[in-house]
Amino acid sequence: MSSDGFNFVMEGKIPEEGTAQSKLVEHTGGCHCGAVRFKVRAAENLVAYDCNCSICVKKQIKGFIVPESDFTLLQGADNITTYTYNTRQAQHTFCKTCGVESFYTPRLNPNG
Repeated sequence: MSSDGFNFVMEGKIPEEGTAQSKLVEHTGGCHCGAVRFKVRAAENLVAYDCNCSICVKKQIKGFIVPESDFTLLQGADNITTYTYNTRQAQHTFCKTCGVESFYTPRLNPNG
């Protein structure tokens, strides 16, 4: 489990609906300096995937997608800046203070 309360399973199958692994629980996270904080409702054991976009590949970002309705920004909306490139559809959000990208909106899943 990470210090932000995420329990990642880096390999394996996506848990099937109705199994104990698919039970939704609350996870919290945020940036390094603490200015940006969020919570998500997601499976207890998260399966993290490699994103294949150029910025995520270079930063070796691992991630998981939740529906927008299961994501809540707790603090720091005024401390976030957004970076987009190419099609301008992926929204990479960064803390203005420490520069950490805590979450983003993927191009292929704009509601996630």
